[in-house]
Amino acid sequence: MAARSRRRGRTAIEHIVVERIAIETRGIRMHTVLVILGGFVLLAVCLLAGRGFGGAGAAPLILAIKAFLPLWLLGAGINLYIGVARAGYTVAEELPIFLGVYAVPAAVAALLWWRLAKS
Repeated sequence: MAARSRRRGRTAIEHIVVERIAIETRGIRMHTVLVILGGFVLLAVCLLAGRGFGGAGAAPLILAIKAFLPLWLLGAGINLYIGVARAGYTVAEELPIFLGVYAVPAAVAALLWWRLAKS
């Protein structure tokens, strides 16, 4: 019989499995955060390009946001594809991550679009 660990009455093997799952979960979370940050970087690049090529005013920035949204949809879709094809997740497992990865930068872009359209 396996020796029980002092933590919550788990066996040593159960403790190792739980710790491994926790480490993998932190890795998935960090990857998701980095991908979302990549979305914000892409948004910033689009806005800078809109300002640089279009000049002053709200119209070039709104056009940049309109360019960002499909570009980021493509980027988030590539992340979903990699999660399914290479990391071994199912589409059902990866779809909520895809929605969150896309929605966070897209919501900020939509809010910015709304604010620019008001001015």
